[in-house]
Amino acid sequence: MLITLKAARVNCGYTINEAAKLVGVHMQTLSKFEKDSSKMPLSLLKRVAELYHISEDNIFFGNENEFIRTLRKK
Repeated sequence: MLITLKAARVNCGYTINEAAKLVGVHMQTLSKFEKDSSKMPLSLLKRVAELYHISEDNIFFGNENEFIRTLRKK
């Protein structure tokens, strides 16, 4: 099952500011990747996946709006 970065963060109970500090990036950087994770560096992906306790394989890569449109079609 795929999940967006934002949904994974919210499921763990972190604010965007808290999560950004814990993975070592600016809040705006993490926010940018929550909206479109297609160009997220692998090193950041690994830190985020570990923080959110999810497998990298379960993270949706791409534009968050595309993910939502795909879910609505199902």
